[in-house]
Amino acid sequence: MSMAAVKFGGVADRLGGLMSRAQALRLRSLAEEAYQPNQYARDLTSEEAERRIDALRAEIALADSF
Repeated sequence: MSMAAVKFGGVADRLGGLMSRAQALRLRSLAEEAYQPNQYARDLTSEEAERRIDALRAEIALADSF
């Protein structure tokens, strides 16, 4: 990875950093839709937020398939 990517907020910073505003909004929305508000937390990393978003999407899709 180039030093420019690290210095100017590249991929390395985003992977270990806090979730983005878009992730937070999406996670909160999905958690409410799935009736699991405890899945949302303000201090999640970007990676953990993506895992929870994916899990909630899968759960909602499964519930909608019935």
